[in-house]
Amino acid sequence: MLDKNTSKFTLWVLAWPIFIELFLQFLLGAVDTLMVSRISDDAVAVVGFSNQLFQAMTTLFMTVASGAGILIAQKIGSSKSGDARTIAIMALSVTTLIGIACSVILFAVPEQIAAVLQLPENLLPLAGTYISIVGGGMVLIAMMATMSTVIRNTGNTRAPMYVAIGMNIIHVIMNYGFIFGAFGFPQWGLTGVAISTVVSRLLAVLLLLYIFLRSFEYRVKWREFRVFDRPLFGEVLKIGWPLGVNMSCWVFSQLIIYTFIATLGAAELAARTYMNTLESFCFLLGSSIAMAAQIQIAHLFGAGRTKEAYRSAYRALGFGTIYVVVNGFILFVFGKQLLGMFTNDQTIIAIGASLLGMNLILQPGKMLNMALGNSLNAVGDTRFTMYISLGSMWLVATVLSYVLGVHMGWGLIGIYSCMIADEYLRGALSYFRWRNQKYLRKAERQAEPMNHHTTPIEPIPAQV
Repeated sequence: MLDKNTSKFTLWVLAWPIFIELFLQFLLGAVDTLMVSRISDDAVAVVGFSNQLFQAMTTLFMTVASGAGILIAQKIGSSKSGDARTIAIMALSVTTLIGIACSVILFAVPEQIAAVLQLPENLLPLAGTYISIVGGGMVLIAMMATMSTVIRNTGNTRAPMYVAIGMNIIHVIMNYGFIFGAFGFPQWGLTGVAISTVVSRLLAVLLLLYIFLRSFEYRVKWREFRVFDRPLFGEVLKIGWPLGVNMSCWVFSQLIIYTFIATLGAAELAARTYMNTLESFCFLLGSSIAMAAQIQIAHLFGAGRTKEAYRSAYRALGFGTIYVVVNGFILFVFGKQLLGMFTNDQTIIAIGASLLGMNLILQPGKMLNMALGNSLNAVGDTRFTMYISLGSMWLVATVLSYVLGVHMGWGLIGIYSCMIADEYLRGALSYFRWRNQKYLRKAERQAEPMNHHTTPIEPIPAQV
Protein backbone atom coordinates (compact mmCIF):
# COMPACT_ATOMS: atom_id res chain seq x y z
CA MET A 1 0.00 0.00 0.00
CA LEU A 2 1.49 3.35 -1.06
CA ASP A 3 1.31 6.24 1.39
CA LYS A 4 -0.10 9.53 0.19
CA ASN A 5 3.30 11.22 -0.24
CA THR A 6 4.75 8.30 -2.24
CA SER A 7 1.67 7.98 -4.47
CA LYS A 8 2.12 11.61 -5.60
CA PHE A 9 5.44 10.63 -7.16
CA THR A 10 4.33 7.78 -9.44
CA LEU A 11 5.12 8.33 -13.11
CA TRP A 12 1.57 8.60 -14.43
CA VAL A 13 0.30 10.81 -11.58
CA LEU A 14 3.16 13.22 -12.30
CA ALA A 15 3.05 12.98 -16.09
CA TRP A 16 -0.55 13.60 -17.09
CA PRO A 17 -0.89 17.10 -15.58
CA ILE A 18 2.52 18.02 -17.03
CA PHE A 19 1.30 16.82 -20.43
CA ILE A 20 -1.85 18.94 -20.21
CA GLU A 21 0.20 21.94 -19.09
CA LEU A 22 2.70 21.49 -21.93
CA PHE A 23 -0.13 20.89 -24.39
CA LEU A 24 -1.71 24.16 -23.35
CA GLN A 25 1.65 25.92 -23.68
CA PHE A 26 1.92 24.39 -27.14
CA LEU A 27 -1.63 25.54 -27.86
CA LEU A 28 -0.64 29.03 -26.73
CA GLY A 29 2.27 28.99 -29.19
CA ALA A 30 0.21 27.42 -31.98
CA VAL A 31 -2.64 29.91 -31.55
CA ASP A 32 -0.08 32.71 -31.51
CA THR A 33 1.45 31.41 -34.73
CA LEU A 34 -1.93 30.77 -36.39
CA MET A 35 -3.36 34.16 -35.45
CA VAL A 36 -0.15 36.06 -36.19
CA SER A 37 -0.08 34.37 -39.62
CA ARG A 38 -3.27 36.34 -40.36
CA ILE A 39 -1.19 39.49 -39.96
CA SER A 40 1.69 38.37 -42.23
CA ASP A 41 4.36 35.70 -42.68
CA ASP A 42 6.90 38.38 -41.69
CA ALA A 43 5.15 38.74 -38.34
CA VAL A 44 5.39 34.95 -37.87
CA ALA A 45 9.12 35.05 -38.59
CA VAL A 46 9.55 37.82 -35.98
CA VAL A 47 7.61 35.88 -33.32
CA GLY A 48 9.61 32.70 -34.00
CA PHE A 49 12.92 34.57 -33.92
CA SER A 50 11.99 36.51 -30.77
CA ASN A 51 10.95 33.35 -28.94
CA GLN A 52 14.39 31.87 -29.57
CA LEU A 53 15.91 35.02 -28.06
CA PHE A 54 13.62 34.80 -25.01
CA GLN A 55 14.54 31.13 -24.51
CA ALA A 56 18.19 32.12 -24.57
CA MET A 57 17.57 34.66 -21.80
CA THR A 58 15.62 32.15 -19.67
CA THR A 59 18.74 30.03 -19.19
CA LEU A 60 20.08 32.74 -16.86
CA PHE A 61 17.40 32.06 -14.24
CA MET A 62 16.60 28.44 -15.12
CA THR A 63 20.09 27.57 -13.83
CA VAL A 64 18.79 28.30 -10.34
CA ALA A 65 15.20 27.11 -10.88
CA SER A 66 16.17 23.71 -12.34
CA GLY A 67 18.78 22.97 -9.70
CA ALA A 68 16.32 23.98 -7.00
CA GLY A 69 13.59 21.75 -8.46
CA ILE A 70 15.76 18.62 -8.43
CA LEU A 71 16.99 19.32 -4.89
CA ILE A 72 13.45 19.96 -3.63
CA ALA A 73 12.31 16.53 -4.90
CA GLN A 74 15.40 14.90 -3.35
CA LYS A 75 14.91 16.69 0.00
CA ILE A 76 11.24 15.72 0.15
CA GLY A 77 12.22 12.12 -0.66
CA SER A 78 14.68 12.15 2.26
CA SER A 79 12.07 13.74 4.61
CA LYS A 80 13.86 17.13 4.79
CA SER A 81 10.86 19.30 3.94
CA GLY A 82 12.27 22.31 5.83
CA ASP A 83 15.31 22.41 3.55
CA ALA A 84 13.06 22.01 0.51
CA ARG A 85 11.01 25.03 1.62
CA THR A 86 14.10 27.20 2.16
CA ILE A 87 15.48 26.24 -1.27
CA ALA A 88 12.17 27.22 -2.91
CA ILE A 89 12.15 30.65 -1.26
CA MET A 90 15.75 31.42 -2.24
CA ALA A 91 15.19 30.23 -5.82
CA LEU A 92 12.23 32.58 -6.34
CA SER A 93 14.09 35.56 -4.84
CA VAL A 94 17.20 35.09 -6.97
CA THR A 95 15.42 34.34 -10.26
CA THR A 96 13.12 37.35 -9.83
CA LEU A 97 16.17 39.64 -9.58
CA ILE A 98 17.70 38.06 -12.68
CA GLY A 99 14.38 38.42 -14.52
CA ILE A 100 14.23 42.14 -13.72
CA ALA A 101 17.71 42.64 -15.19
CA CYS A 102 16.71 40.79 -18.39
CA SER A 103 13.52 42.86 -18.70
CA VAL A 104 15.45 46.13 -18.54
CA ILE A 105 17.91 45.06 -21.25
CA LEU A 106 15.28 43.75 -23.69
CA PHE A 107 13.02 46.76 -23.20
CA ALA A 108 15.86 49.25 -23.70
CA VAL A 109 17.60 47.98 -26.86
CA PRO A 110 15.32 45.50 -28.74
CA GLU A 111 16.17 46.45 -32.35
CA GLN A 112 19.89 46.56 -31.67
CA ILE A 113 19.78 43.02 -30.25
CA ALA A 114 17.79 41.74 -33.24
CA ALA A 115 20.25 43.39 -35.65
CA VAL A 116 23.26 41.81 -33.95
CA LEU A 117 21.55 38.42 -34.31
CA GLN A 118 21.27 38.94 -38.08
CA LEU A 119 17.49 39.35 -38.36
CA PRO A 120 16.69 40.63 -41.89
CA GLU A 121 16.62 44.43 -41.92
CA ASN A 122 13.03 44.67 -43.15
CA LEU A 123 11.87 42.78 -40.03
CA LEU A 124 13.69 44.98 -37.49
CA PRO A 125 10.84 47.50 -36.82
CA LEU A 126 8.36 44.68 -36.09
CA ALA A 127 10.94 42.88 -33.95
CA GLY A 128 11.68 46.05 -31.99
CA THR A 129 8.04 46.44 -31.00
CA TYR A 130 7.47 42.78 -30.12
CA ILE A 131 10.75 42.24 -28.23
CA SER A 132 10.42 45.45 -26.20
CA ILE A 133 6.92 44.54 -24.95
CA VAL A 134 7.22 40.77 -24.43
CA GLY A 135 10.91 40.96 -23.47
CA GLY A 136 10.09 43.76 -21.04
CA GLY A 137 8.02 41.17 -19.19
CA MET A 138 10.88 38.66 -18.81
CA VAL A 139 10.60 38.98 -15.04
CA LEU A 140 7.16 37.37 -15.35
CA ILE A 141 8.66 34.43 -17.26
CA ALA A 142 11.32 34.08 -14.55
CA MET A 143 8.74 33.99 -11.77
CA MET A 144 6.41 31.67 -13.67
CA ALA A 145 9.16 29.20 -14.53
CA THR A 146 10.54 29.10 -10.99
CA MET A 147 7.22 28.78 -9.20
CA SER A 148 5.94 26.14 -11.64
CA THR A 149 9.18 24.14 -11.21
CA VAL A 150 9.01 24.33 -7.41
CA ILE A 151 5.33 23.41 -7.24
CA ARG A 152 5.76 20.46 -9.65
CA ASN A 153 8.71 19.10 -7.69
CA THR A 154 6.69 18.98 -4.48
CA GLY A 155 4.57 16.40 -6.32
CA ASN A 156 1.77 18.86 -7.16
CA THR A 157 1.79 18.82 -10.96
CA ARG A 158 -1.91 19.70 -11.21
CA ALA A 159 -1.74 23.30 -9.97
CA PRO A 160 0.53 24.57 -12.79
CA MET A 161 -1.79 22.76 -15.21
CA TYR A 162 -4.85 24.65 -13.93
CA VAL A 163 -2.98 27.95 -14.14
CA ALA A 164 -1.96 27.14 -17.72
CA ILE A 165 -5.60 26.52 -18.63
CA GLY A 166 -6.65 29.93 -17.34
CA MET A 167 -3.70 31.69 -18.96
CA ASN A 168 -4.43 30.13 -22.34
CA ILE A 169 -8.10 31.06 -22.30
CA ILE A 170 -7.32 34.69 -21.50
CA HIS A 171 -4.50 34.84 -24.05
CA VAL A 172 -6.58 33.41 -26.89
CA ILE A 173 -9.49 35.80 -26.21
CA MET A 174 -7.21 38.84 -26.04
CA ASN A 175 -5.25 37.74 -29.14
CA TYR A 176 -8.45 37.44 -31.15
CA GLY A 177 -9.61 40.81 -29.91
CA PHE A 178 -6.39 42.67 -30.71
CA ILE A 179 -5.79 41.04 -34.12
CA PHE A 180 -9.36 41.26 -35.49
CA GLY A 181 -10.69 44.22 -33.49
CA ALA A 182 -13.31 42.06 -31.74
CA PHE A 183 -14.96 42.52 -28.30
CA GLY A 184 -14.30 46.26 -28.43
CA PHE A 185 -10.50 45.79 -28.55
CA PRO A 186 -8.42 48.10 -30.80
CA GLN A 187 -6.98 46.35 -33.87
CA TRP A 188 -3.29 46.55 -32.91
CA GLY A 189 -1.88 43.55 -34.79
CA LEU A 190 1.47 42.25 -33.52
CA THR A 191 1.59 44.93 -30.80
CA GLY A 192 -1.71 43.62 -29.47
CA VAL A 193 -0.40 40.04 -29.49
CA ALA A 194 2.58 41.17 -27.41
CA ILE A 195 0.35 42.97 -24.89
CA SER A 196 -1.93 39.93 -24.68
CA THR A 197 1.09 37.72 -23.90
CA VAL A 198 2.29 39.97 -21.07
CA VAL A 199 -1.15 40.41 -19.48
CA SER A 200 -1.92 36.67 -19.49
CA ARG A 201 1.49 35.95 -17.94
CA LEU A 202 0.96 38.57 -15.23
CA LEU A 203 -2.32 36.93 -14.19
CA ALA A 204 -0.63 33.51 -14.20
CA VAL A 205 2.15 34.82 -11.93
CA LEU A 206 -0.40 36.09 -9.39
CA LEU A 207 -2.14 32.69 -9.28
CA LEU A 208 1.12 30.74 -9.04
CA LEU A 209 2.34 33.01 -6.26
CA TYR A 210 -0.79 32.24 -4.24
CA ILE A 211 -0.18 28.49 -4.70
CA PHE A 212 3.57 28.79 -4.09
CA LEU A 213 3.11 30.43 -0.69
CA ARG A 214 1.00 27.44 0.39
CA SER A 215 3.00 24.60 -1.18
CA PHE A 216 4.78 23.47 1.98
CA GLU A 217 3.75 22.34 5.45
CA TYR A 218 4.08 25.89 6.79
CA ARG A 219 2.88 28.86 4.75
CA VAL A 220 5.72 30.97 3.31
CA LYS A 221 5.82 34.46 4.88
CA TRP A 222 6.89 37.55 2.94
CA ARG A 223 9.69 38.38 5.37
CA GLU A 224 11.29 34.99 4.62
CA PHE A 225 12.32 36.17 1.15
CA ARG A 226 15.19 37.99 2.87
CA VAL A 227 16.54 34.65 4.16
CA PHE A 228 19.62 33.29 2.42
CA ASP A 229 21.15 29.94 3.43
CA ARG A 230 24.59 29.79 1.81
CA PRO A 231 25.21 26.01 2.23
CA LEU A 232 21.80 25.14 0.75
CA PHE A 233 22.21 27.62 -2.10
CA GLY A 234 25.62 26.08 -2.72
CA GLU A 235 23.88 22.71 -3.18
CA VAL A 236 21.48 24.33 -5.66
CA LEU A 237 24.34 25.78 -7.71
CA LYS A 238 26.33 22.54 -7.58
CA ILE A 239 23.48 20.84 -9.45
CA GLY A 240 22.21 23.94 -11.20
CA TRP A 241 25.23 25.51 -12.90
CA PRO A 242 25.92 22.51 -15.17
CA LEU A 243 22.19 22.46 -15.99
CA GLY A 244 22.42 26.13 -16.83
CA VAL A 245 25.39 25.53 -19.14
CA ASN A 246 23.51 22.61 -20.70
CA MET A 247 20.40 24.71 -21.33
CA SER A 248 22.53 27.58 -22.57
CA CYS A 249 24.21 25.27 -25.07
CA TRP A 250 20.86 24.17 -26.45
CA VAL A 251 19.19 27.57 -26.53
CA PHE A 252 22.15 29.55 -27.86
CA SER A 253 22.98 26.89 -30.42
CA GLN A 254 19.35 27.03 -31.58
CA LEU A 255 19.52 30.81 -31.68
CA ILE A 256 22.68 30.67 -33.81
CA ILE A 257 21.07 28.07 -36.07
CA TYR A 258 18.13 30.49 -36.46
CA THR A 259 20.61 33.13 -37.62
CA PHE A 260 21.90 30.61 -40.20
CA ILE A 261 18.33 30.02 -41.37
CA ALA A 262 17.69 33.78 -41.47
CA THR A 263 20.55 34.11 -43.99
CA LEU A 264 18.75 31.58 -46.21
CA GLY A 265 15.72 33.88 -46.45
CA ALA A 266 12.42 34.91 -44.82
CA ALA A 267 10.58 31.92 -46.38
CA GLU A 268 12.98 29.44 -44.76
CA LEU A 269 12.71 31.28 -41.42
CA ALA A 270 8.91 31.18 -41.53
CA ALA A 271 8.92 27.49 -42.55
CA ARG A 272 11.22 26.64 -39.64
CA THR A 273 8.90 28.51 -37.25
CA TYR A 274 5.84 26.61 -38.51
CA MET A 275 7.69 23.29 -38.34
CA ASN A 276 8.87 24.07 -34.83
CA THR A 277 5.23 24.40 -33.79
CA LEU A 278 4.33 21.02 -35.34
CA GLU A 279 7.41 19.30 -33.91
CA SER A 280 6.57 20.60 -30.44
CA PHE A 281 3.17 18.93 -30.68
CA CYS A 282 4.86 15.70 -31.74
CA PHE A 283 7.06 15.61 -28.67
CA LEU A 284 4.59 16.87 -26.06
CA LEU A 285 3.78 13.54 -24.41
CA GLY A 286 7.39 12.35 -24.62
CA SER A 287 8.57 15.55 -22.98
CA SER A 288 5.94 15.21 -20.24
CA ILE A 289 7.07 11.67 -19.45
CA ALA A 290 10.73 12.70 -19.35
CA MET A 291 9.98 15.61 -16.99
CA ALA A 292 7.84 13.38 -14.75
CA ALA A 293 10.62 10.77 -14.70
CA GLN A 294 13.11 13.39 -13.51
CA ILE A 295 10.86 14.34 -10.57
CA GLN A 296 10.14 10.68 -9.73
CA ILE A 297 13.78 9.58 -9.94
CA ALA A 298 14.97 12.55 -7.84
CA HIS A 299 12.41 11.62 -5.17
CA LEU A 300 13.36 7.92 -5.23
CA PHE A 301 17.05 8.80 -5.15
CA GLY A 302 16.53 11.07 -2.14
CA ALA A 303 14.65 8.25 -0.40
CA GLY A 304 17.52 5.81 -1.08
CA ARG A 305 15.42 3.63 -3.41
CA THR A 306 18.12 3.42 -6.08
CA LYS A 307 17.01 0.22 -7.84
CA GLU A 308 13.56 1.66 -8.47
CA ALA A 309 15.14 4.90 -9.66
CA TYR A 310 17.27 2.94 -12.17
CA ARG A 311 14.28 1.06 -13.60
CA SER A 312 12.11 4.18 -13.81
CA ALA A 313 14.36 5.70 -16.47
CA TYR A 314 13.86 2.75 -18.84
CA ARG A 315 10.14 2.68 -18.18
CA ALA A 316 9.88 6.35 -19.14
CA LEU A 317 12.04 5.80 -22.23
CA GLY A 318 9.91 2.85 -23.41
CA PHE A 319 6.56 4.59 -23.04
CA GLY A 320 7.85 7.87 -24.43
CA THR A 321 9.41 6.33 -27.55
CA ILE A 322 6.14 4.62 -28.49
CA TYR A 323 4.21 7.87 -28.19
CA VAL A 324 6.63 10.08 -30.13
CA VAL A 325 6.95 7.57 -32.99
CA VAL A 326 3.16 7.39 -33.36
CA ASN A 327 2.87 11.19 -33.26
CA GLY A 328 5.75 11.58 -35.71
CA PHE A 329 4.04 9.23 -38.16
CA ILE A 330 0.75 11.15 -37.90
CA LEU A 331 2.60 14.38 -38.63
CA PHE A 332 4.41 12.74 -41.54
CA VAL A 333 1.07 11.76 -43.11
CA PHE A 334 -0.89 14.95 -42.44
CA GLY A 335 1.88 17.53 -42.06
CA LYS A 336 1.38 19.25 -45.42
CA GLN A 337 -2.30 19.86 -44.68
CA LEU A 338 -1.41 21.16 -41.21
CA LEU A 339 1.14 23.57 -42.67
CA GLY A 340 -1.61 24.82 -44.98
CA MET A 341 -3.54 25.96 -41.90
CA PHE A 342 -0.79 28.47 -41.12
CA THR A 343 0.07 29.88 -44.54
CA ASN A 344 -1.05 29.93 -48.18
CA ASP A 345 2.49 30.50 -49.42
CA GLN A 346 3.28 27.34 -51.42
CA THR A 347 7.03 27.94 -51.18
CA ILE A 348 6.89 27.90 -47.37
CA ILE A 349 4.62 24.82 -47.37
CA ALA A 350 6.97 22.98 -49.73
CA ILE A 351 10.01 23.78 -47.57
CA GLY A 352 8.20 22.60 -44.42
CA ALA A 353 6.86 19.44 -46.08
CA SER A 354 10.38 18.45 -47.15
CA LEU A 355 11.31 18.14 -43.46
CA LEU A 356 8.46 15.87 -42.33
CA GLY A 357 10.31 12.60 -42.96
CA MET A 358 13.37 13.89 -41.14
CA ASN A 359 11.20 14.80 -38.16
CA LEU A 360 10.05 11.17 -37.95
CA ILE A 361 13.71 10.16 -37.57
CA LEU A 362 14.42 12.99 -35.12
CA GLN A 363 11.73 12.23 -32.52
CA PRO A 364 13.03 8.87 -31.10
CA GLY A 365 16.49 10.42 -30.76
CA LYS A 366 15.05 13.33 -28.80
CA MET A 367 13.21 10.89 -26.52
CA LEU A 368 16.36 8.84 -25.89
CA ASN A 369 18.34 11.96 -25.10
CA MET A 370 15.75 13.63 -22.90
CA ALA A 371 14.60 10.58 -20.90
CA LEU A 372 18.10 9.44 -19.96
CA GLY A 373 19.58 12.93 -19.75
CA ASN A 374 16.84 13.93 -17.28
CA SER A 375 17.47 10.74 -15.32
CA LEU A 376 21.15 11.62 -14.96
CA ASN A 377 20.22 15.14 -13.87
CA ALA A 378 17.77 13.77 -11.28
CA VAL A 379 20.54 11.97 -9.39
CA GLY A 380 22.89 14.96 -9.58
CA ASP A 381 25.07 13.79 -12.51
CA THR A 382 24.60 17.15 -14.22
CA ARG A 383 28.23 17.70 -15.18
CA PHE A 384 28.20 14.73 -17.54
CA THR A 385 25.17 16.03 -19.45
CA MET A 386 26.89 19.42 -19.56
CA TYR A 387 30.10 17.99 -21.04
CA ILE A 388 28.35 16.06 -23.80
CA SER A 389 26.19 19.10 -24.60
CA LEU A 390 29.25 21.33 -24.93
CA GLY A 391 30.79 18.91 -27.40
CA SER A 392 27.82 17.71 -29.42
CA MET A 393 25.64 20.80 -29.60
CA TRP A 394 28.40 23.13 -30.68
CA LEU A 395 30.43 20.85 -32.95
CA VAL A 396 27.65 18.74 -34.47
CA ALA A 397 24.44 20.78 -34.19
CA THR A 398 25.95 24.23 -34.78
CA VAL A 399 29.28 24.14 -36.62
CA LEU A 400 28.32 21.25 -38.86
CA SER A 401 24.93 22.94 -39.53
CA TYR A 402 26.77 25.92 -40.94
CA VAL A 403 29.07 23.74 -43.04
CA LEU A 404 26.28 21.63 -44.54
CA GLY A 405 23.36 24.07 -44.49
CA VAL A 406 25.02 27.35 -45.48
CA HIS A 407 28.54 26.72 -46.81
CA MET A 408 27.68 23.63 -48.87
CA GLY A 409 24.22 24.92 -49.77
CA TRP A 410 22.10 22.05 -48.41
CA GLY A 411 19.78 24.54 -46.69
CA LEU A 412 17.31 23.32 -44.08
CA ILE A 413 17.90 19.66 -45.04
CA GLY A 414 21.54 19.96 -44.03
CA ILE A 415 20.69 21.79 -40.80
CA TYR A 416 18.08 19.16 -39.84
CA SER A 417 20.54 16.36 -40.51
CA CYS A 418 22.92 17.86 -37.97
CA MET A 419 20.14 18.31 -35.41
CA ILE A 420 19.26 14.61 -35.74
CA ALA A 421 22.91 13.54 -35.37
CA ASP A 422 23.26 15.71 -32.24
CA GLU A 423 20.19 14.19 -30.51
CA TYR A 424 21.26 10.59 -31.17
CA LEU A 425 24.86 11.20 -30.13
CA ARG A 426 23.90 12.75 -26.79
CA GLY A 427 21.21 10.10 -26.27
CA ALA A 428 23.64 7.23 -26.84
CA LEU A 429 26.24 8.72 -24.47
CA SER A 430 23.57 9.25 -21.79
CA TYR A 431 22.39 5.66 -22.22
CA PHE A 432 25.86 4.21 -21.52
CA ARG A 433 26.36 6.58 -18.60
CA TRP A 434 23.03 5.55 -17.02
CA ARG A 435 23.86 1.88 -17.46
CA ASN A 436 27.07 2.48 -15.55
CA GLN A 437 24.99 3.59 -12.51
CA LYS A 438 27.85 5.68 -11.09
CA TYR A 439 25.77 7.96 -8.85
CA LEU A 440 23.32 5.22 -7.89
CA ARG A 441 26.11 2.90 -6.72
CA LYS A 442 27.74 5.78 -4.83
CA ALA A 443 24.47 6.45 -2.98
CA GLU A 444 24.14 2.75 -2.12
CA ARG A 445 27.68 2.67 -0.69
CA GLN A 446 27.00 5.74 1.43
CA ALA A 447 23.79 4.18 2.76
CA GLU A 448 25.42 0.86 3.75
CA PRO A 449 26.98 2.05 7.08
CA MET A 450 23.61 3.42 8.21
CA ASN A 451 21.83 0.19 7.34
CA HIS A 452 24.44 -2.12 8.91
CA HIS A 453 23.04 -4.44 11.59
CA THR A 454 19.51 -3.44 10.72
CA THR A 455 16.78 -5.48 9.11
CA PRO A 456 16.53 -4.50 5.45
CA ILE A 457 13.27 -2.86 4.48
CA GLU A 458 11.42 -4.42 1.59
CA PRO A 459 11.27 -1.76 -1.14
CA ILE A 460 7.87 -0.54 -2.22
CA PRO A 461 7.20 -1.53 -5.84
CA ALA A 462 7.33 1.37 -8.27
CA GLN A 463 4.02 2.23 -9.88
CA VAL A 464 3.36 3.92 -13.13
